[in-house]
Amino acid sequence: MPTKTRLAAAVLLGSFLAVTPATAQDAPSPQQALQNFGIGAEQIAQLERGEIVGYDVSETSQKELAIGVAMLLPVPLAQIADYIKKGNLNAIESDIIASAAIGANPSSESFKKFAFTDKQLEEAKAFLAAEAGDEFNLSKTELATLKNLQAGLEDADDKTLLKTANQTYREFLLQRLLAYKKNGLNGIAPYARDGGSADPAAELRTDAINSKAWARYFPELQQAWLNYPAALPGNASEQFIWLNRRVEDRPTPILNHRVVVVGETGGIIVSRQFYVGHSYNSSHVVAGGLPYQDGTLVFYSIRSSTDQVAGIGSSLKHSIGREQMKKEMVKRLQRLNKDLKRKPATVAAE
Repeated sequence: MPTKTRLAAAVLLGSFLAVTPATAQDAPSPQQALQNFGIGAEQIAQLERGEIVGYDVSETSQKELAIGVAMLLPVPLAQIADYIKKGNLNAIESDIIASAAIGANPSSESFKKFAFTDKQLEEAKAFLAAEAGDEFNLSKTELATLKNLQAGLEDADDKTLLKTANQTYREFLLQRLLAYKKNGLNGIAPYARDGGSADPAAELRTDAINSKAWARYFPELQQAWLNYPAALPGNASEQFIWLNRRVEDRPTPILNHRVVVVGETGGIIVSRQFYVGHSYNSSHVVAGGLPYQDGTLVFYSIRSSTDQVAGIGSSLKHSIGREQMKKEMVKRLQRLNKDLKRKPATVAAE
């Protein structure tokens, strides 16, 4: 697998987030969860020694990389939930340049911290001159907008080019966010490719349908997730976040939708990256937390779609890509564990 693919695989990770079931009786027992994910006695012993173990997650296409990891964190579930609520997750990710929660009434100003810098002028110029292909994930409409801008920028200086690129990209992000909030997966515009397209909406829909291990316990949440903006379960909360992540040493705007429910008996995460600027198409996270002994048994799985692992040599690319993903996921859980033990969260009173 080329370096570009390895690097992309390493960052195909959505943000880890704990979520709990719509109703307490729906939560599986730790033993049920371990059985569902095929984690046997030997791996359970590893977990109880503080090790992180992997488990298989089915892949639904040649473009998909999928893997799961589990860990026993020596802190209560409520402490993890409080840590997440306080917005500390970025502390475990080293590749984020900037990020922010998006309010109820977004505008292009919501993305003002996403910017090509002076040192990224060539990236900004490449964006303004983008064509169908995988250098940038853009729709036909977005590419047409850029083409219309080009005539007026022929004699523009670097400062003007940089400003135009930033303003235009922020507007694209806003329009994609609004379309998704209004129409859910049906509102996600495909990425134009040379001679075809990539369809993140179809990928995310397939991922949601195939999250069967958790769907049996949380069918209402799964249906709401599939049919968003359908109403979420009553005790669920949602969050929209934008990220500027360094991917393959390039700035990468990402739009992320998360749903969070917090309870006492266990948890599940649903999180999707429904727009990614380049290198991969989409990402779907399902993670769960269950009280176990004196801590929390955490399951963390991700499905990410990228054109880079399809085609000739796909089997080898997938094998290497999964291993790179697993390494990065393990690092994040290790950082989360370290941070939770170093800075215990103050759990808010129920």
